[in-house]
Amino acid sequence: MRRLLRVCVVLATLWCVWWGVASYALHSAVVSWFDARRAEGWQADMDGPQPGGFPLNLRTRIADLALADPDTGVAFRAPQITFTASALWPGNITLRLPDTPMTFATPEGAADLTMQDSVMTLDLRRERALGLDRLQWAAQSWQLDGPEGSLIGAKGLSLAAIRTTGATYDITASAPAFAPGAVPRRTLRLPDEWPLTFDQLALEATVTFDRPWDIRALEDRRPQPRWIALHLAEAAWGDLRLRLAADLEVDAAGIPAGTVSIQADNWPIMLDLAEAANLLPGGMRSQAEEVLRRFATLSGNPDALDVQLNLAGGFISLGFLPVAPAPRLILR
Repeated sequence: MRRLLRVCVVLATLWCVWWGVASYALHSAVVSWFDARRAEGWQADMDGPQPGGFPLNLRTRIADLALADPDTGVAFRAPQITFTASALWPGNITLRLPDTPMTFATPEGAADLTMQDSVMTLDLRRERALGLDRLQWAAQSWQLDGPEGSLIGAKGLSLAAIRTTGATYDITASAPAFAPGAVPRRTLRLPDEWPLTFDQLALEATVTFDRPWDIRALEDRRPQPRWIALHLAEAAWGDLRLRLAADLEVDAAGIPAGTVSIQADNWPIMLDLAEAANLLPGGMRSQAEEVLRRFATLSGNPDALDVQLNLAGGFISLGFLPVAPAPRLILR
């Protein structure tokens, strides 16, 4: 019995030493990372980090977080973030975001994100760059607000990205009861009786980037998409039903080329919304409607559309008709 007790005491002592060393190393790594960002000209402010989690976990709490990258113009502020990792391998991380607003800013503008019970889990590779193998993000109700009011929100969020090979990731996302806010409803000139929430909003895709997601995405630049296989993106809002699939190659300038398949129910209403939001170039409404009606008639239902858009040379075309410039797909 005494021998067993001695063994237990020795093991407990060794574990305490290990936990202390690992906790100190994690604390030092966080402080060093912030110091390195400031040396590069970033704004990198925080209160902390405050360690905890003994005996099984390593927990780090950071308060009053403020990060801003002068090269990209991207900034982030949060009142508090808590990281929790296993003491055996700190690369399996649980990130808890605050219930109070977080601010995101880009050169295009700023917005406040408020989320309830937001938890993100990260599985990182045992390598110096800490490559991302799996990301899962779940939250209850959330809302994104801009300077002019509410932008979007939903009663939940489910997002997953799983690395398959190289820099390729399988991505799924859904947002139950997704609701465009007052700003987009006003922009689209929606009537008051238009439904407040989507019946469905979901996405499944496989994306290959120019390099894997790892610590360099925070320190240097974000990996950029080079191939996008959109297996399905589906949205249902009132009488509108939209289903998309795509196969796109993206060049170094972010210009996509390939095809996008669209199935749309009650497409004339979608044209009305696009015109109200100034998404159609001047004089294009009548041309677009005439061409789409011909395609819809071929399918046997004039209100249902099943077409393919072609992206090439920086433009989106429907058959022979150029519709609009192709968007640039660049992650800042």
